[in-house]
Amino acid sequence: MLTINLKKLQLEHGDSLLDVGCGEGRHVIHACLEYNVLGIGVDLSLRDLHIANERFAPFANYNTYSHFALQQADATRLPFADNSFDKIICSEVLEHIGNYIGVLQEIKRVLKPNGILGVSVPRAWPEKICWKLSAEYHQVQGGHIRIFDAQQLRKDIEALGFTFTHRYWAHALHSPFWWLKCLWWKSQDSSRIIKIYHRLLVWDLMQKPWITQTLEKILNPVLGKSVVMHFKKF
Repeated sequence: MLTINLKKLQLEHGDSLLDVGCGEGRHVIHACLEYNVLGIGVDLSLRDLHIANERFAPFANYNTYSHFALQQADATRLPFADNSFDKIICSEVLEHIGNYIGVLQEIKRVLKPNGILGVSVPRAWPEKICWKLSAEYHQVQGGHIRIFDAQQLRKDIEALGFTFTHRYWAHALHSPFWWLKCLWWKSQDSSRIIKIYHRLLVWDLMQKPWITQTLEKILNPVLGKSVVMHFKKF
């Protein structure tokens, strides 16, 4: 399940792509399978990096024109030279980090001039509902420490020397799912309605039926759980 639309990154043959806070590798793995790129994922969690490596392993020879690598790193101190990458992804990361401006400054440093950045964070109003329904939702270790105002985040990124290009929303069908999980946080594992909804989401992910795919596209501008913004470094 991708949050950032890889097509909008305008990936080209031979591009270098950095996925900051790659987690279990969903974006960087897809990029290396679908495009001829050098894809590098960095994350602070060794556990997540091991999972990402295991997920990529069966596809290691799928696209011999791509190169895939993972590295443990602090997003506020990226271990790369200035102007190293053509494209950068930072998806669902900044809401976890105290010094998110420091992360954005590092992204600017390692992104090449005219490079493209794709950023996503939880959308404010669906996130606020989650916080109201359950304190545990965001107070777990490594949880969300802030709710972003998308307009303010855009201004923060533009102030660093980026040009905003476009915005869209993702995962409308996931907003009600997380509200249900938050509502029955302590008993979510035994909740029948949550299990049924989860099966719906898995069916949507695996089978991509036209009805859920169309419904999500229609609902994303209103109900999308994530807001995605793209920028160009100048």
